[in-house]
Amino acid sequence: MIITGSSIKREVEKGKIHIEPFIESQLNPNSYNFRLGDTITVYTEKILDPKKHNKTKTLPIPKNGIVLQPDTLYLGHTLEVMGSEHYVPIIRGRSSIGRLGIFINITADLIDIGSINQWTLQIHVVQPVRVYPRMLIGQVTFWHVKGMVTLYNGKYQGSRGPVASQIYKDFTDQ
Repeated sequence: MIITGSSIKREVEKGKIHIEPFIESQLNPNSYNFRLGDTITVYTEKILDPKKHNKTKTLPIPKNGIVLQPDTLYLGHTLEVMGSEHYVPIIRGRSSIGRLGIFINITADLIDIGSINQWTLQIHVVQPVRVYPRMLIGQVTFWHVKGMVTLYNGKYQGSRGPVASQIYKDFTDQ
């Protein structure tokens, strides 16, 4: 069951949801709007290989923005550090962002319970579009859990800034 905006605020105040910085004006009826961080990462190789560490470069997003191009995967991040040990966060793009052809999470919208980070956003655009640092780009909802809780303690825990795929660590034949 999804919790409401007023419940998100109450749970932040009680320390059961972590959003830092928390700005009340970013609350919605069922979600919290989050902002794009100040950097963006791109892979430097054209062909990516899940069995190896793929090289990247990280760029600051200037105040006057950066134009994103189709056919490129951009790794952004939330400005806010967010998460919960009591609720499951799910992220999605704001409808205003979708109407510009910006996808902020290609497949990974479910955030594990206990994952408290600046979340990496997998950004893809359908046509060239300018994005700005700290712009409202997505929203997070928080969901009640049922059953025994096992907190996330994986390879992305505590992330700050955009983090490239670390799937290569899952392969045991290396």
